[in-house]
Amino acid sequence: MDPKQFTTHSPGKLLSIHTGWGKDCAYLPNPLPPSWTFPAELWPVLSEAKQQMGLLEGLGRTIPNPHILLRPLLRREAIRSSALEGTFASAKELLLFELDPKTPESDDDPVNERLEVDNYRKALQYGVESEFPLCWRLVCELHSLLLTNVRGRDRAPGQFRKIQVGIGGTRFIPPPPDQIIDPLNSLERYIHRNEGSYDPLVECFLVHYQFETIHPFIDGNGRVGRVLLALMLQRTCGFSKPWLYLSEYLEANREAYMQLLFEVSTKGHWTEWVEFCLHGTLAQARETIIRCERILRLKDSYMRRLSEIDGSTRLSTIVEKVFDSPFVQITHLARELGIHYQTAQADLEKLQQGKILIELSDIRPRTFFAPEVFEVAYEQLD
Repeated sequence: MDPKQFTTHSPGKLLSIHTGWGKDCAYLPNPLPPSWTFPAELWPVLSEAKQQMGLLEGLGRTIPNPHILLRPLLRREAIRSSALEGTFASAKELLLFELDPKTPESDDDPVNERLEVDNYRKALQYGVESEFPLCWRLVCELHSLLLTNVRGRDRAPGQFRKIQVGIGGTRFIPPPPDQIIDPLNSLERYIHRNEGSYDPLVECFLVHYQFETIHPFIDGNGRVGRVLLALMLQRTCGFSKPWLYLSEYLEANREAYMQLLFEVSTKGHWTEWVEFCLHGTLAQARETIIRCERILRLKDSYMRRLSEIDGSTRLSTIVEKVFDSPFVQITHLARELGIHYQTAQADLEKLQQGKILIELSDIRPRTFFAPEVFEVAYEQLD
């Protein structure tokens, strides 16, 4: 790591270390809060971001079954956050994997990528449902879930690292392993103090920087750090449900994301980092509001179509499930609803006649698909 890049404004210190690649230095961040005053020029974007978050919370509360929005949002977060680490699975691949999970046969098996993304989904869902406070016990459990049965499973899942690591080779070297426990304890106390120095939304961004900079695990720090960010956004910013995720914005602006984290450490550029995150919050809140509105309109349209086909309660239940996951297999549906295969088949064929579902001819067992739901929930917005 090049010590010349670290200015006198750096919010931390350099430590001399000896590694397998020779003598070097590592960076130890100062405890939060930083010696930084939230600048007046950021108040308008903070205010606008908070306003959009309030609109999102209000709209979310109007949905009788919030899972029709929450589960697609969670999957999108899993896909985007994993893509930031070079792990790619499409929404279609992930949804079909959920219906029919497979075990990778080798490290080169494409199933690995789907399993890693699905692990992210499960870890995030676990964190959302957990009654634990935001503590390192919970974070270690999340990390263990992320690395279950995937590449990296031999890299101490759920345990803080005991070896030195580097980010981007040796471009940035986080604290040595014997120097991470005190910063982690300090960060946990900071998360749980009664009064913050900044707006709760800004605090989320400071904590995300601090966690990624401490880099407490051998592998998976980026992913578990973004799970922690998502949980903080819900728990500290007044959301009743986890409506907001930032990985789509971070992945679309990956180079800026990485560079700004680096420049906080080297130059103390807190303002630039927080501004970037505020714009991301604003962008994702607006997008989620649009998706929510479109999903509600589409659901109303489907209910009108159902009244023309067959207004049975069971068909309405199936339509609800389609919003949860737009891929439906007859065998799964029969098992979930406790009905005969022929009954489930007849129900799905009725929804096909009503132009809600189409059958996918290239997939076995027989699978039906809701293209309009998939487009609204998972495709890029116009």
